Amino acid sequence: MLKLLVKKLFSILLTIWLVITASFFLLRLLPGSPFDEGRSLDPMILAQMEAKYGLDLPLVQQYFNYITKLILELDLGPSLKYPNRDVVDILIDAIPVSLILGLLAITIAIVIGLMTGFSAALAPESKLGTLSRLFASFAMSMPSFVYAGILITIFGLKLNLLPVALWEGPEYVILPACTLAIAPSAYISRITASAIGETLRLPHIQTAYAKGLSRKEIFLKHILANSLIPILTIIGPLTAVLITGSFVVEFVFALPGMGKYFVTAFINRDYFLVSGVIIVFSLILLSVNTIVDLINMRLDPRSNRL
Repeated sequence: MLKLLVKKLFSILLTIWLVITASFFLLRLLPGSPFDEGRSLDPMILAQMEAKYGLDLPLVQQYFNYITKLILELDLGPSLKYPNRDVVDILIDAIPVSLILGLLAITIAIVIGLMTGFSAALAPESKLGTLSRLFASFAMSMPSFVYAGILITIFGLKLNLLPVALWEGPEYVILPACTLAIAPSAYISRITASAIGETLRLPHIQTAYAKGLSRKEIFLKHILANSLIPILTIIGPLTAVLITGSFVVEFVFALPGMGKYFVTAFINRDYFLVSGVIIVFSLILLSVNTIVDLINMRLDPRSNRL
């Protein structure tokens, strides 16, 4: 186990280094300057601004300066568009918003997905099973911004039950979290129904029914245990995606999360802030996938996916 963990840690560090290197050089290939602001600056002023942030140095030297500060000081550099603010300070403010939104969304998605998936698999001919399958098909048919518009119109504008923008209290996270959870809940529902359906056809499940075991005992000891691995396999990446990939939802609801800063920073060519957000996103994605791998190994010792 220790050898596998060391191997996984090395893989994570290598991946992060590749992400940092690729993002650094690709961002520098973007046309224009971070200081243009839609108009051409006086060459002398532009040179002074670039010298202030070290952008006048050769590209390779910029890269090694950036890597050295990152490793030795955990310094992600200054923001080029938010005066007197470091990238680390911006991310400290933004990360909790994205984490709360993503974790609440995946919780909602898991609850709804498992309930509808169980219904579709265990009672496929019932009305509840039919509705569960229809929900899964409908939920995957439209992008998140469409659901955002529907929820805002119904619960924000028509019923006036929930706020539709900003981040000023617990109630402000409900609509964006529900918006973000709709499509993932459908994926979880589909995977759950498929996993349970395959497990029900296994010979030892049929033998358990033949022995007269109760449905509850069969479900808890045999069906659920065998079905958890494929369910966890999809929940892990979905968790990382919801935490790191809520750009559109954060933008629609005007939330001050990492998605908002990533979009605005990319448009403004704020090199250091874009790189910082990418690094955080990569760390979250790799960490969640590692945790899921460890859980799967615990549930199924034959698994050796690390």
